[in-house]
Amino acid sequence: MLNSTNKLRQVMLIDDSAIDLKIHSKILSLHYPGLEIITCLSGAEALGILKKNKDLPKELPDLILLDIQMPEMDGFEFLNKFTKLPPVVIDKCAVVMLSSTLDYGDIIRAQANRHVIKLLKKPLNPLDLKRITG
Repeated sequence: MLNSTNKLRQVMLIDDSAIDLKIHSKILSLHYPGLEIITCLSGAEALGILKKNKDLPKELPDLILLDIQMPEMDGFEFLNKFTKLPPVVIDKCAVVMLSSTLDYGDIIRAQANRHVIKLLKKPLNPLDLKRITG
């Protein structure tokens, strides 16, 4: 669960599907009014934003919703690079992985990664997210 003392104020969505980004953005904005949503079409784009804001903690997302299956850099490759970011970034950004198919191998890999707090099935279910965010 996320730190319950802080209200969820900013979420980063990482997905190579513009349609999924739009759907998940809409779901989030309906269930979390006033939430700032950062959308990224690739892991590389997301890492660039995180690196750029590494010295500005207020500009870092509270939660990253990360697609697993993406070209060029999949979700697990993103996590590998994410773990090399400064501790302020890692500590501030909780990661939830999203998948359209909950492959057993993906479940095991996600559970084994200490930075992943949950693996959820697409499309994003607001009740599942509420359980995580409190």
